[in-house]
Amino acid sequence: MSVSQEGLESKASALSLSSESPRSCRTKCLVCRNFYTNPKLLPCLHTFCLECLSGLEQFSVPQTGREVRSGCEGSLVCSDSRVCILCPACDCEVYVPTAGVQGLTTNYLIQNEVLLESLKRLDHKLVCDLCNDGDAERRCHVCSANLCDFCSKAHRRQRATASHNTVALKDLQSGTGRIVQPIMCCAHPSEELRLFCETCDCLVCRDCCLVGHHDHNCDFIANVINKHGNSIKQLLKQTQPRIGALQEIMQKIHSSRQILKEQLGKITEEINSFTEDYIRALEKHRNRLLKELEELRVQKENSLNLQQIQLEQILADVKTGVDFTDSLLTNGSHGEILLTKCVVVNRLKQLNKISYSTPPGEDDWFWFQSQERAGQCDGFEVFGIIAIKTVDPTKCILQGEGLQVAQQDQPSAFILVCNDQSGKQMGRGSESVRVSIFNKNKKECIKTTLQDNHDGTYRITYTPRTSGSYVAWVCVNGQHVQGSPFTITVESRFREHVGIFHCCTFCSSGGQKDVRCGCKGTMPGGFQGCGHGHKTHPGQPHWSCCGNLSKNSECSAALNGSLYQNLVRTVAL
Repeated sequence: MSVSQEGLESKASALSLSSESPRSCRTKCLVCRNFYTNPKLLPCLHTFCLECLSGLEQFSVPQTGREVRSGCEGSLVCSDSRVCILCPACDCEVYVPTAGVQGLTTNYLIQNEVLLESLKRLDHKLVCDLCNDGDAERRCHVCSANLCDFCSKAHRRQRATASHNTVALKDLQSGTGRIVQPIMCCAHPSEELRLFCETCDCLVCRDCCLVGHHDHNCDFIANVINKHGNSIKQLLKQTQPRIGALQEIMQKIHSSRQILKEQLGKITEEINSFTEDYIRALEKHRNRLLKELEELRVQKENSLNLQQIQLEQILADVKTGVDFTDSLLTNGSHGEILLTKCVVVNRLKQLNKISYSTPPGEDDWFWFQSQERAGQCDGFEVFGIIAIKTVDPTKCILQGEGLQVAQQDQPSAFILVCNDQSGKQMGRGSESVRVSIFNKNKKECIKTTLQDNHDGTYRITYTPRTSGSYVAWVCVNGQHVQGSPFTITVESRFREHVGIFHCCTFCSSGGQKDVRCGCKGTMPGGFQGCGHGHKTHPGQPHWSCCGNLSKNSECSAALNGSLYQNLVRTVAL
């Protein structure tokens, strides 16, 4: 539920009233900011004028099967929904009785304080309410009437009013006295609420006991006040410590607010200091880059000037040789040509041998790379370098044994050499290199380690966990290098032989017929193994477990085959 406009205004009024005297704050409504007129007490213990509460927006709240006590008589109502208003001070939901906001409990304590405050503020004397002639000197709480001295004495002599209590107006105006008005029954306005119904838990008058509470447990207020007053005192005693706890928490919040303020100020200073230092470092780095750029400009211009001077001299020499030779061939006689032939030929050959550099191309200039790390500047890491040459992925090459073959569960490696456009090694690191090696069949990637040697070379290390065929990608700046992608064959782990390296099963087993051999050779006469010169014998020593001819070889027999198990058992015997 959103806070109403009246609630916002009442909160603002409460802040403005807090600067006034405590009694003045208690006797003024937070909504209209005037003295209370017919003050009504809400369940949240905030008090407002009846007219102010009547102007609040009302809304419905679903409520099923609940009985809610309403009104000063304490009647019970039951409905599916209740009409509510929001307390302008705390936004608490307040159920409106069936009789409307006028059915809320009247705050007689505030009403008496308002009356007392009004008496104190009078700057003229009051007239007696009975004779309308003499000056009022006393006030009857029961009759709520101001009496002169004569009427006050007559008031005490009359039997009907002899028990009424009167107080001097000067005592009320000086603050030593207090006003206690009788609480009249809303159902029987002429009767005072002097009794308390324990059954309904509400004040009742004499007529109410005869009509609506005739069979209820009713007693005079003086007889039950101790019982209910003590219960209220007990609750008050339990509630009072919460004030100290809440105040302590509020103090902690205040301290936390101060700490927060100090922390924010400190961090603000740190941010400003850091930013200023960072800006100075960036400006220093900028000046350093500009100085480096100026040095490169001077260097390039000097190089171009020197190259221009050299080319101008070569051009002049070539023109001289060409002009002289052309003139000799055009205007010279046969004898003159033959006479100067050796000199001219030697000079032209010499001119043709002169080498000269071509003008610098686009790749020979320099670039600014804003994303490259430039190291530290006054303790701050800065970015941006002037690159004189850049890497060319098409000129990069791969080297090493790990490019083609690798062993299962054994680390393998190869080298990436980054070159520039001319094919020369870069001589520096920090290039964007990406390597990916994955199994063709299982589509699983191998974890790779990239080591930057900071000289234009990078070492890529990987350890395959399974054998098979793998595809490797090596990219620099998002482009494949020479030979990428390429295939790597991963061989299985080396398997040792578990059989016997022998010449044949006939000799090594002493002529046993049931002995078998991995070469699958057999002999006639019921022998299941191999023998010299017989069918499928390899003709040289071999392994009984797999038939391999090399003694220093890897066993190629099937690990889980039944024949392999038979061979191991029989040959071992």
